[in-house]
Amino acid sequence: MPVTFISKEHRRRYGRYHGELSDEQLARYFYLDDADRALIERLRPPHNRLGFAIQLCTVRFLGTFLNNPTDVPVKTVIHVAAQLAIENPKILPRYAKERTCWKHASQIKAHYGYRDFTDRREGFRLVRWLYARAWMSEERPSVLFDLATARLIERKVLLPGATTLERLVARVRDRATRRLWQRLASAISKEQAKGLQRLLQVPDGERTSTFDRLRQGPRRVSGPALVAALERLHEIRALGVGALDIALIPPNRVAALARQAVKINAQGIARMDKQRRVATLVAFACEGEAMAADDALDVFDALMTDISSRARITGEKTRLSTIHTLDTAALCLVEASRPLLDDTIQDDHVRSCVFARISKTQLQQAIESVTALTRPTGGGYHKERIDQYGRVRVFLRPFLQTIHFKGTSDGEPLLQALQFLGALEAMSKPNMAKAPRATIPRSWRPWVITTSNDIDRRAYTLCVLEQLQDRLRRRDVFVNPSNRWSDPRLKLLRGETWQTLKPQVCRSLGRNPAVQEELKNLTERLDQCYRETVAALPNNPDVTIECVGGHDRLSVSRLDKLDEPASLIELRAAIDRLLPRVDLPEALLEIEARTRFADTFTHLSERNAVIQDFPVSLCAVLMAEACNIGLDPIVSPDVAALTQSRLSWISQNYIRQETITQANANLVNYQATLPLAHQWGGGDVASADGLRWVLLHKRVKSTLDQT
Repeated sequence: MPVTFISKEHRRRYGRYHGELSDEQLARYFYLDDADRALIERLRPPHNRLGFAIQLCTVRFLGTFLNNPTDVPVKTVIHVAAQLAIENPKILPRYAKERTCWKHASQIKAHYGYRDFTDRREGFRLVRWLYARAWMSEERPSVLFDLATARLIERKVLLPGATTLERLVARVRDRATRRLWQRLASAISKEQAKGLQRLLQVPDGERTSTFDRLRQGPRRVSGPALVAALERLHEIRALGVGALDIALIPPNRVAALARQAVKINAQGIARMDKQRRVATLVAFACEGEAMAADDALDVFDALMTDISSRARITGEKTRLSTIHTLDTAALCLVEASRPLLDDTIQDDHVRSCVFARISKTQLQQAIESVTALTRPTGGGYHKERIDQYGRVRVFLRPFLQTIHFKGTSDGEPLLQALQFLGALEAMSKPNMAKAPRATIPRSWRPWVITTSNDIDRRAYTLCVLEQLQDRLRRRDVFVNPSNRWSDPRLKLLRGETWQTLKPQVCRSLGRNPAVQEELKNLTERLDQCYRETVAALPNNPDVTIECVGGHDRLSVSRLDKLDEPASLIELRAAIDRLLPRVDLPEALLEIEARTRFADTFTHLSERNAVIQDFPVSLCAVLMAEACNIGLDPIVSPDVAALTQSRLSWISQNYIRQETITQANANLVNYQATLPLAHQWGGGDVASADGLRWVLLHKRVKSTLDQT
């Protein structure tokens, strides 16, 4: 691979300032704490103090020292000078004229623990880290370059030249890629390798190679296109490589190599060296079945959607074309219904009055027209769907034979229906009486089940395929291997990993690790609840069962408001009198004074950072984060602990998941020592927002769970 992969602009910006810094960057990297100022104050004259501070902040921000230490944006110099009470920042150029700047760089390296890139231990760790990322992921070289730069800055390793780091990234990534090729090429036999390489040849009478034909997915949405996609899937399966044991190779690397293979024609792959060529073909064959299955199911999904869309359009056109006939029939029925509502007409004379207005033949024709042209509410356009059975017939047999569907318990009835349709295709005289009916929804029943209780094959087929499309989208039915239509449960913990974590997960959820016992307990509880509910229904005036539209519906009347008992009001008032009237920040500061949780918050990189009134600043930032108000409302320029720069510096360098977890553990451990906490329980149960949580261990509970 080429060694040069970063752009000229990227190379120019590497280890250098490029424009003015943002306020957030200044607050994070250019804020001087008490320890920094104590060290800087020893220097004389002022331009040396300013230059030392600029070099210190520069190496924190850029990860390296500049050849010209004064080549710093003006706004940055002013920001640092203000912290040192230096009124004239323009004195900085004097610093570059003295050799003291190189001495200061050495002092900064020694005092703050910065190391050179040539340090063997750090070099080994960087190579190992780079190799792990290059092996496990398919990140671009430029991304690895930036990640390596960030890692070096974080670990206080001075950045090397751009070319040096660029060559290291290229060398490590090339090594990981060659290892991938070697693993894949050695995973198959010589006969299989020869068979895969024959894919690159153009068969007699053909214009393209087999590989070029297989790598091209469907481009149209139609029955013949779906049949071609199914033939492609069958042909890829016949390669016999899909079942290779390559579990030790990262799946995303294999998938990425397969995607590259799809973009390269047969001639390009044939020009590769043998190991790379075989590895690329193996990756394509391993991932090809999943990609081909995805393409086929995508065409099926789009085709079923197109059938529904065309049915709706056709139905609406038909409805518009017959609206005049429907209106005439409806007006006729309206006219026939008027005598029924006329109280002056005797019941014995209703028929004669109706037929005096509308003849019996006209009334019969109106009823037939309304029956034929009206549609039930939400009934859809089932007839128009059934009329497109010919489009489905084209692909039905190969579709059911090639795609192997699996499903959850909810998808089992549909799987039985699909199995029946597949068997039906092999019968000369199909017996529709054995068709599974559990998957037929209510809206389809009038069309699928005839008046003689027979099954209409065309309607049944469209109904099942429509249900298949819906179940595939809901993942009640899925296909393996596949990327877009696979079983989502495959991403859950399995095997030894699940067995290792199972006790902890079950304990955290308050469940029994024994599945049968847990199901038995849940079944008994559910049955008991049902029985208690049914037994209480006759005596519950607020619950009734009403018949609506021929179906029973449970109706629950609105509950009356219950007045609070006097004892509860008195208890609430007593507790309110006991609670002191303090502001929330004061309560937070008092908790910090008691528990010293601020000691668990450490600087992101400078472990020895020291600052006066640190708890005050930390609590202010925590308050701003917890109340979601930002830093502006709590900034006070007159208070050193509440200035904008200090609060922003603490927010960016001290507030992170690691320190918050440690602080929470500190609070929980302190609470466990309080007598009142022992009266509440063992500390394994907490409540937040009305939800009950069974906790894995007291140390992982958060402060919020205690309230």
